[in-house]
Amino acid sequence: MSAPEPFGTRLRRAMDARGPLCVGIDPHPSLLTAWGLGDDVAGLERFAATAVDALAEHVAVLKPQSAFFERFGSRGVAVLERTVADARAAGALVLLDVKRGDIGSTMAAYAAAHLAPDAPLAADAITVSPYLGYGSLRPALDLARAGGRGVFVLALTSNPEGAEVQTAVTAAGPTVAQTVLDRLREENAAELAAGAPLGSFGAVVGATVGETGADLSFGGPLLAPGVGAQGATAADLPRVFGSAVGQVLPSVSRGVLRHGPDPVALRAAAAREAAEIARFAGSGA
Repeated sequence: MSAPEPFGTRLRRAMDARGPLCVGIDPHPSLLTAWGLGDDVAGLERFAATAVDALAEHVAVLKPQSAFFERFGSRGVAVLERTVADARAAGALVLLDVKRGDIGSTMAAYAAAHLAPDAPLAADAITVSPYLGYGSLRPALDLARAGGRGVFVLALTSNPEGAEVQTAVTAAGPTVAQTVLDRLREENAAELAAGAPLGSFGAVVGATVGETGADLSFGGPLLAPGVGAQGATAADLPRVFGSAVGQVLPSVSRGVLRHGPDPVALRAAAAREAAEIARFAGSGA
């Protein structure tokens, strides 16, 4: 049996074909209300299904935020399972935003829940937190590599509180964030040496963080939250990401979802976002 195609290769192809855009599926109570839905499982299910039906055949990546499903308990998690499966079946790559971070067998269990091929909540990629030590992520990194899936590691996040940890200087000299980025470079080296256009191991770097001074040329994708409601624009991307801007996958949630529940309006909003982002962060930038 041949090895599965790496996530980074699939992501690059999707970004080139559909535009470099990730749309979050965030069933926030205010959005459910704005769509005329109840803040309950029925509303959650309608919201998620509408977003998938409208967008999964058109955008490169859909990013369900697990917490907004989990708050409804087991029935909400069941909706999340269907959302992930339906989005992938319709042709979108699914990045499940779970930000897992633990040690040993617990991290291995989280990895199995979201990256094992037969797991009910298996996604194309997940977000993880390295702040119990980058090495604690090894079970997820190894399982992702074996299965052709991806991992996005928090590095320089868009929330202001993140800076107190992420910009701290380590005993070895680099910042904590740069240490994470350097480790990701090592993670991607084998894929890139084999000719992959993009590594499968990415970083989360907020579009609102400004000029970071960090070396972002680690060969993997850069998930960039913060475009839209959080204040960043597509025009900010070259300033934040510099020569790595072609690797950027901006994430937009409310900027698209506020146009629902009309599927045509959702698709039009996503198309506008993708076109504007491609002007500044397309693969040819």
